[in-house]
Formats: sequence, structure tokens, C-alpha cells
Amino acid sequence: MQIITTREFRANQKKYFELAEKETIFVSRRNAAPLVVYAATEEDFPSREELEAIQRGIEDIKQGRTFKMRKDES
Repeated sequence: MQIITTREFRANQKKYFELAEKETIFVSRRNAAPLVVYAATEEDFPSREELEAIQRGIEDIKQGRTFKMRKDES
């Protein structure tokens, strides 16, 4: 894990992108939460089943197959 400034990241992006393949990089920012740079894994992407479920949900909305919930419902 390394913590660097935005200036350092901008000046050496290639270096830090390559390093992110091996470890997590935190980019500190003034008056804001730090950003995290790391290499994506299979778990970071939705599965085929998840994508299909999302698509079915979008179709349900388009077809009006929805209902309103009251605030006290969960």
C-alpha cells in the first residue's frame, strides 16, 4: 500500500498504474476523501446472471410492472 499526492500521481501515472497491479495506491486529495487505485478482478464486474436480472428489471419498469411502497414498508 502506498499513499501519494495528486501531483505525484499526475506526474507518474504510468508508474502508479503498473504498481497498482501489485498493491493498492491511495491518492490523497486536499479537502476530499482519498481515491483508491487498484487492479480490477473478476469480482468487480457483474456476472451474466446479474446483468440479465438488471435487464429484466429495466424491462419491467418500461412495461409498467411496478408498484409504489409506503414509507413504512420495507
